[in-house]
Amino acid sequence: MKVVSVTWTLAGLGAAALIGAVVWPNAANSIMPGSGERAAALRAYLPTSVAAVLPAASAAQMADAPAPSAPARPPAPVTTGKATRGPMPYVVNSVGTAQPIATVALKTRADAQIEQILAVEGGMVKAGDVVARLDSRQIEAQIKQAEAMLTRDTVALEAANRDVARYTELLAKNAGTKINLDNAKTAAATAQANMASDRAQIDNLKIQLTWYTIKAPISGRVGSISVKAGNIVRAGDNTATGILATIVQTSPIYVAFSLAQRQLPDLRESIDAPGAEVLATPQGSRKASKGKIAFIDNTIDPATGTVTVRASFDNADEALWPGQLCNLRMVLRIDQDVISIPRDATQSGQTGNFVYVIHNNIAHIQPVKIGRTQDGRDVILDGLKGDETVVLEGALALSDGARIVVRNEPAKKNS
Repeated sequence: MKVVSVTWTLAGLGAAALIGAVVWPNAANSIMPGSGERAAALRAYLPTSVAAVLPAASAAQMADAPAPSAPARPPAPVTTGKATRGPMPYVVNSVGTAQPIATVALKTRADAQIEQILAVEGGMVKAGDVVARLDSRQIEAQIKQAEAMLTRDTVALEAANRDVARYTELLAKNAGTKINLDNAKTAAATAQANMASDRAQIDNLKIQLTWYTIKAPISGRVGSISVKAGNIVRAGDNTATGILATIVQTSPIYVAFSLAQRQLPDLRESIDAPGAEVLATPQGSRKASKGKIAFIDNTIDPATGTVTVRASFDNADEALWPGQLCNLRMVLRIDQDVISIPRDATQSGQTGNFVYVIHNNIAHIQPVKIGRTQDGRDVILDGLKGDETVVLEGALALSDGARIVVRNEPAKKNS
């Protein structure tokens, strides 16, 4: 208890001595040289209302007392990048769906039994290839019957023509009657009309005969074949079994997508613009196919404010599959003189966008106007010339005029 009491006593004496030195620095300096100057320096940290009632220190002591100052702020570490100027593509990204240019569902136009299936499910066919053959014996018999009728009517015409010639000769000799000649001419005309009907019937049957050989009208890939040889197919059958197979054209192929109506002017200009192209990458794949804009719909959807567009791709390697989702990268044009900066350099404030530009390791705020953002870079319409060094990381710790130290600056080699 005595030790604690002594300690508190010494602490109190020390505090009293410090307070006395601050209040009477002249007296403290006479007792301990130098203590008055330090006490005068402490006055600078006292509130003005307190310092005003204290006895004045000597001019020498106030002159020797150091003035208080805020500690210097260390340079802020940042990473930097460059503003560049040069050609830059105008790119628009979207998502589309691969669609075949043509799709044909093969159906029969005649009631018959399937005799032979010549196509392979999932295989490729060319336009004109035979996909299936139907039993055509009945229609072939009808053609033979029509040809026999044509022969009969041809003979009848020849007989009628002979009668016309004979009755004409007899009438000239006054040995025959005019009615017999007229009847012969009528028989000849009737036989000639019958022959024309027979020929038309034969042509019709021959056309129907072609229905029994089902050919591919387009080149493409065959889907699943729903019926096999031996099945009966009927015209007008709208069920699933009424479709023999479906052929889709895979080369060339469309990719359909939608774009906002504000991009329509640039899109229309890009059709004939040099350097314009469309790259389609199927989702899940890394291989991109190159194509071009082939079709722009003639109306804008008022509900969504978008327009439907189709791009055409050669697709000889079938990298694009019908119904597949694709990521699209459209280069609408190449802008030749564009200023751009990395996207991380752009900051937003109450007055708009700005960047920190570095001059002699000092950061300066520079307002900028952004045009568009693509490929991780902002296109600058106003505010930069294209050769500035801008802050990428560490901008939150900066203010206008702040000192910086570049972290990504290459270390200088010792010479």
